[in-house]
Amino acid sequence: MSDPKKLAIKDFVYELPDERIAKFPLPERDQSKLLYYSHGTIADHTFTDLPSLLPADTLLVFNDTKVVQARLLFQKETGGIIEIFCLEPVKPHTEVQLAMQQTHSCTWKCLVGNNKRWKNGKLYLHFEGGTVTAEREAQKDGHFLINFAWEPANLTFAEVLERCGKLPLPPYLNRDLTPDDRTRYQTIYANQEGAVAAPTAGLHFTDKVMATIKANGITTAYLTLHVGAGTFKPVKADVMEEHEMHAEQLYITKDFILQLLAQVEQHKPVIPVGTTSMRSLESLYWLGVKVLQQPALQQDQLHINQWFAYERAELPSATIALKALLQFMANYNTNHLHASTQIIIAPGYSFRICKGLVTNFHQPESTLLLLVSALIGENWRKVYQHAMDNNYRFLSYGDSSLLLP
Repeated sequence: MSDPKKLAIKDFVYELPDERIAKFPLPERDQSKLLYYSHGTIADHTFTDLPSLLPADTLLVFNDTKVVQARLLFQKETGGIIEIFCLEPVKPHTEVQLAMQQTHSCTWKCLVGNNKRWKNGKLYLHFEGGTVTAEREAQKDGHFLINFAWEPANLTFAEVLERCGKLPLPPYLNRDLTPDDRTRYQTIYANQEGAVAAPTAGLHFTDKVMATIKANGITTAYLTLHVGAGTFKPVKADVMEEHEMHAEQLYITKDFILQLLAQVEQHKPVIPVGTTSMRSLESLYWLGVKVLQQPALQQDQLHINQWFAYERAELPSATIALKALLQFMANYNTNHLHASTQIIIAPGYSFRICKGLVTNFHQPESTLLLLVSALIGENWRKVYQHAMDNNYRFLSYGDSSLLLP
């Protein structure tokens, strides 16, 4: 197995002209192109063909996270705009699900645009029927801790963001929001508020495609991984060992693990929709390994660091790992797991759960491209060149692929 720590990011470069980045979504979600890669061969399809291309008995796994309007534009008395971008909650809750239901006040880790113009004191943002204030607490590693408070105090933070926040479009789109983005930069099954970026492989699904999937006997399941802004973080280190992978929060129900376990025990394929679903599924395996290796593990210690998957010699089967997680939940009398994962899936990684992937086309020199390469090897170049030669649209609002190694 090659050592992913020694990978040079310059080996994951391809030429992506700006005109190939899809700046806007297509009028119909499911009319995107679908590149079908199976065992080394490539064919061109439309996304509506996906249900017929999935292997029989597939369990298709979706990430049901919902993008929140995490950008808040505060206007100073002098007229200048200070932009605050909410990244992750700090107190009273660090769990996104709980933080979104917080009333009255909270503290988040944020990015601040135009910070030098924010001399001191509170900033005010008025919205219909209320006001939210922001106050800086501390700066750390390029982020700020921001204390928010609002009236009416009985509103949840989710409701505050919904009323006065703006959607955080990917920076590479390099354009202003349109009213259309509020629905189109959200999957049709988005349910759990807390992401600051969409799980974009899911943007192609329509009710019609979902109905065909069901009619074709493909089973579906939902997990939640709240996509962080780190998903857009370029790899600036020369070798991956020097790159710090971003952490993302993961929520899994007992019912989901039972469904996944049944699939794995019967050796039926599990195919995630999107890199976030894949990270979640593979992280579940490693969480099971951690529980087996550390019997005294507490619920707040459910974290997978970026190299954990590469530092183990003898490993249990996926069945044993998933059963260990179920036992862990039984021990704590809980029906859901809250964990965080920094897992980096790069060439040299051995997949434990996933047998394929539905995904978009990713940025050069990105950890997402490393993940694709881990799945299909050097053939990622063939796939991306084919997409380039055949006028596929790239990145978040771009076209799709079904990759079966």
